Amino acid sequence: MAARLVVIAAGGTGGHMFPAQALAEVMTARGWRVVLATDDRGEMYADKFPADLRIVLSAATARASDPIGMIKAGFTVLKGVLQARAAFKRLDPAVVIGFGGYPSLPAVLAALGQKRPTVIHEQNAVLGRVNRFLAPRVTEVACAFPTLEKAPPKVKARARVVGNPVRPNIRALFEQPYEAPDQAAPIKLLITGGSQGARLLSELTPEAILRLPEDLRVRLDIQQQTRKESMDSARRIYANAMVKAEVAPFFRDMAGRLAAAHLVIGRAGASTVCELAVAGKPSILIPLKIAADDHQRFNARLLEDVDAAAVALEDELTVDSLAGALKALLTDPAWLTNMAAGARSAARPNAAEDLADLVERTAYS
Repeated sequence: MAARLVVIAAGGTGGHMFPAQALAEVMTARGWRVVLATDDRGEMYADKFPADLRIVLSAATARASDPIGMIKAGFTVLKGVLQARAAFKRLDPAVVIGFGGYPSLPAVLAALGQKRPTVIHEQNAVLGRVNRFLAPRVTEVACAFPTLEKAPPKVKARARVVGNPVRPNIRALFEQPYEAPDQAAPIKLLITGGSQGARLLSELTPEAILRLPEDLRVRLDIQQQTRKESMDSARRIYANAMVKAEVAPFFRDMAGRLAAAHLVIGRAGASTVCELAVAGKPSILIPLKIAADDHQRFNARLLEDVDAAAVALEDELTVDSLAGALKALLTDPAWLTNMAAGARSAARPNAAEDLADLVERTAYS
């Protein structure tokens, strides 16, 4: 008997692609053939995506305030739907799962038109616009967070909370206990900026660390992901502050760096929040103000509600307030330990397996 085939539709950003890849790895291990349906941008994140075949579909987005752009986007999506229909007729997938964002729209619409079983997964605590449109129409709705803002009541009632699939090397961190820094030991601080709105963290964090007491600064071992144009400035500030720091635009071994961190400063993207929970790491989160529907603020609540994260809104964040938060946390190992326990209590380490279970049940129903 030939292996059954699942189409995974995702693209646009790593926030959509990484959970999709985690699911693909589980489905492949279970003997499924995986086809990735994505767009041109998704191809940039798909170098390690375990798929037998990749289908690049036409997809586009436009603002409601731009009627001409909306019309053009509509024709582009229609082209993508026709491409997906032709591919599905040839491949005959048993189930199609979309991970939100406009790159997933043509594939899921094509599957609905052919009456194939469909699943969507929402990574954020707010149902995105594409998933908001698709949710009432698909077979199953899965979500990462216990809350699902912007979802109609009927959708919210049937949504299945499975968590956000994380990569295996992040999943492995769930088994590692948190060890707070000793009174005189180095303190490892990991700072990530995210792909959007990184300037605030790139420029404000080094200034805040400069204002910490010297006896605390000299214990710091900082790894900061920052924009290229901010690297020289950050390095200069850290050198003047006598702080050991590695500053780079991108870290490949994020799992290893996360494993070693005593505290993480970052945005509140869905993947970040769920990875912090699985890794059991205390954090200071600054939700991206311009994120659609303010979804990062809702994401952050998962950790804030269990006292695992200190959350600072952009409009309220200053160099002094961040320096004060850092000093309070880094000088209180017991507090950090309690935050780590809170983070782990909110984790769903088996999200990829649970989502794969739902996909299989949908295919076989």
